[in-house]
Amino acid sequence: MAEAVVAAAAQPTKLSYFDNMRQLQATAKVLSITKDSERVAIVSDRTILYPQGGGQPADRGSISSLNGDTTFQVQDTRMKNGVVYHYGVFEPSDSTFEAGQEVTLRVESQRRELHSRLHTAGHLIDVCMKLVGRTLEPAKGNHSPEGAFVEYIGAIPSGEIESTRVALQKEIDRLIASGASVNASVLSYDEAAGLCGGSLPDYISKDSSPRIVRIGDHTGCPCGGTHVDDVSSLTGLKVTQIRVKKGVTKVSYTLK
Repeated sequence: MAEAVVAAAAQPTKLSYFDNMRQLQATAKVLSITKDSERVAIVSDRTILYPQGGGQPADRGSISSLNGDTTFQVQDTRMKNGVVYHYGVFEPSDSTFEAGQEVTLRVESQRRELHSRLHTAGHLIDVCMKLVGRTLEPAKGNHSPEGAFVEYIGAIPSGEIESTRVALQKEIDRLIASGASVNASVLSYDEAAGLCGGSLPDYISKDSSPRIVRIGDHTGCPCGGTHVDDVSSLTGLKVTQIRVKKGVTKVSYTLK
């Protein structure tokens, strides 16, 4: 078992959702089955299930034998050092897979779609903040149904918060009504910087190939998450509140 963990950790998982964010079923090869903090974890050579990160919750789904006799219900998905761990339970409980076995991965579609919409909504708010003249530095975000928000380093003057919220909502509604495609690409560092306004955050190595998400012709943003194809599917996006505390602006939103 220990050897299997080492072997899996030495091989980063191919993130197939980078190539196709809409793919909900695919085949993969089991590399290891381990226990991590008393939870069963399956590592495969590739995955279409998104591991929690970047403010986006983890995908759930299943991993099944090709003949359908054994299914592993994926309850959580996490990444550690480039390796994706699928946590869950076997059905039947006494069943298992073998290392090297080919299996079918499936993503719980409704959960993925909701989180993709919420994540794209956060990026759309970034775009619209610039369009209303608020060039604050994006910080962290939470793209879950429970309390979605994006934060920015910098403060909006207290007397301008409500007018900013109204203007921001107007731009959001306009872009959703007109529509704009959402594209994600893995690029060279220089190409990525060019699409992101000429520079990238310091945490991105100049030797790396960043993945950039871009809405229409607007400035892109480094992102490893999943997204919808077009912002026209974000009807019902509402900015519910803008708060400023200790030099940080927090924009909260909901999505029906």
